[in-house]
This record gives sequence, structure tokens and C-alpha cells, in this order.
Amino acid sequence: MTPVEITYVGGPTAVVELGGVRLLTDPTFDAPGEYPIGARKLVKTAGPAVAAAEIGAVDAVLLSHDQHPDNLDTAGRTYLSGAPLTLSTASAYDRIGAPVRALPAWEHVELPRPDGGALRVTAVPALHGPEGSEPVVGEVTGFVLSGEGLPKVYVSGDNASLDVVREIARREGPFDVAVLFAGAARTPLVPDAPLTLTSEKAARAAVILGARHVVPLHFEHWGHFTEDGAALTKAFAEAGLGDRLHLLEPGTSARL
Repeated sequence: MTPVEITYVGGPTAVVELGGVRLLTDPTFDAPGEYPIGARKLVKTAGPAVAAAEIGAVDAVLLSHDQHPDNLDTAGRTYLSGAPLTLSTASAYDRIGAPVRALPAWEHVELPRPDGGALRVTAVPALHGPEGSEPVVGEVTGFVLSGEGLPKVYVSGDNASLDVVREIARREGPFDVAVLFAGAARTPLVPDAPLTLTSEKAARAAVILGARHVVPLHFEHWGHFTEDGAALTKAFAEAGLGDRLHLLEPGTSARL
């Protein structure tokens, strides 16, 4: 089976290379600092390990959502303007327009592979907080990547719900690789619940998905994350899943 290569840029941003197709998740390339969002602000504590100009050409951007600066920032928006295709939510299309293409949950597009096959990108649900928080946090999507002779990859986006994970596993699983947005993000927007997976839930998600490999994203480099890489390592070890976790340093890659 052809491996998938994942290069961790920082925050929610990674380059995913699969079957000769290059994809970029949630582009965030701005410098550290304070980023307003309504009456609130998010604090970025570290910049990307790879600059936007160093990413190189990609075939598509996988954008979980556009309404929060920790998932799409100013430099990320500039990057989108030069990307051939961005797959995201209907809300993102309404706000940004082209090159965003709305991809509803369970629908897919096929991207041509250099070998003559296709990489299928399927949109899947995501819940950016507890049940009922959708009107506050906004629309979010995740993605499933699949194709003949390729590992099946799940990219969660900002999802906090294991019920959502179960539905995805039932309809699309099992998975070889899970790219999980973790960090147990918390903000005053939803003060009583995390907006992304906790470390313990990330470990449980790995089991639900049947994922042999887990690459966490979006658990550091912003002040509103409450669980870091050490918490992920501990949770996976306690669940007996330590060998499945691939905690990448910014700027490094894994072939899985």
C-alpha cells in the first residue's frame, strides 16, 4: 500500500501527500500575537514552522471552517487566493466565494492522481463543541481521503463529539490514519465544554475509528488549548495505544 506522508506546519496546518496528490489543511501562516474575533481575542503563541511561500503547489486545500482565525488567518486567506481548489462548508463559500467549493457532508469529489487513478475526498460531519452549540460556533466539516491502493485517512477538523466519530466510523471506517484536531480548546464562547477533542477522547476516537496511526493537530501554538502534547502522550499510553500516536515536531514529517 502506498503510504501517506504528513508534514506538520503548526496549529491546524499540515501538508498531506497521498497517491501523488498534495493537500493542505486549515492554512494558518500569521505570526504570533493577538487576533480579535468579535469582542474576544485569541492569542497565538508560535508561528508556523514552514512559511506559506515554502509550501509549494498543492492540489487542494481542506478547510474545516473559515470563521475562526486559528483555522484560517490573514496569510491563510491570501494562500487560498492562489490555490486551485478549496473544499469547505457552505458557510465558507458564502463568505469567501471562489476558490472555495462547498462540499456537503457525505458528498465527495475525486482528484486525479498522477498514476491515472483518483483520490476521493469525502466531507464528513464535525461538531465544534457540545450538542446545541452550532448556532454559536458555526458550521464545521471534516474529511475522509480514500482511493485504490491507498490508506484511508480521516481528517477531523474541529470536532469535539465522539458520537460524530462513531457515525463516521460506521459509514466510512475502518481507517488506517486519523488526523485528529485535539487540544481540548476552551474559550468564553462556550465556557462549560471543550470545543475540540480532549486527549482522552482522542484516544477513544482512535479505537472507534480502528486507526492504526494517529497524527494530532491543533493542540498547541494557541493560548486557548488546555491539553498539550504531554497530555496526549499520557492519554494514549494509559489507553494502551502509545504505539499508535505520532506526535510530530513542527516542520517534520511522518510516512505512515
